[in-house]
Amino acid sequence: MGKRKFDTCFFERYAQICLETILGNSYADLINEDRPDLQKPDHSLGIEVTRAMEPRKDVAQDLLSEMAGFEVPSDAQEDIDRIIKSGYGYGLQEGRYIGHIEYEYWRLAQPLRRIIESKVSKVGSGFYGDFEEYGLYIFCKDNLTPEEVILTMEYTSDLQRHLDLKYSKMYLSLIDRLYVCDLSDVDPRHQTTKCASHEISRGMRTLFFMQALSD
Repeated sequence: MGKRKFDTCFFERYAQICLETILGNSYADLINEDRPDLQKPDHSLGIEVTRAMEPRKDVAQDLLSEMAGFEVPSDAQEDIDRIIKSGYGYGLQEGRYIGHIEYEYWRLAQPLRRIIESKVSKVGSGFYGDFEEYGLYIFCKDNLTPEEVILTMEYTSDLQRHLDLKYSKMYLSLIDRLYVCDLSDVDPRHQTTKCASHEISRGMRTLFFMQALSD
């Protein structure tokens, strides 16, 4: 397979498949558009898909090409072959490896707080058009503890509390877990709380990966 041009559609499809599989048919009619990336045809929901990575993480260390000369465990060989062939590795092998196409996606990623600030500013300005509800889906390359997830919710809620247009849902996507955060449920002290945690099994990740490539 020749080297394909980098784009974000793989991740947008992965996000849609993940949402539909875990949260049900209410996400089945999302279509891949722009501004925001996933939209319901009736404009009842628009979801912006992005990614975040802390600067201390050297994504180049995860490039599959760095594995040259290293022995690959036999139970990982099928996944490694998929990564080499497709250029993507997200969801496979616990997120340890990054394909050559995917590399640019993570190389350009910003720290979590900075990307949230940017996306909150954009939704508040009307940049994403007219939708009844807005969602923010963030692929997180770095692992987050449950405490960090709550802090991220509270930070986002505080940033947008005075805005007319704001996100009602935030989806924090880790390799093996999806956090679904209800940003509309904030008490008078601006402290959250509804955040559901959904496990993403290895089998589910492989399924999401294969469907995102083929769609």
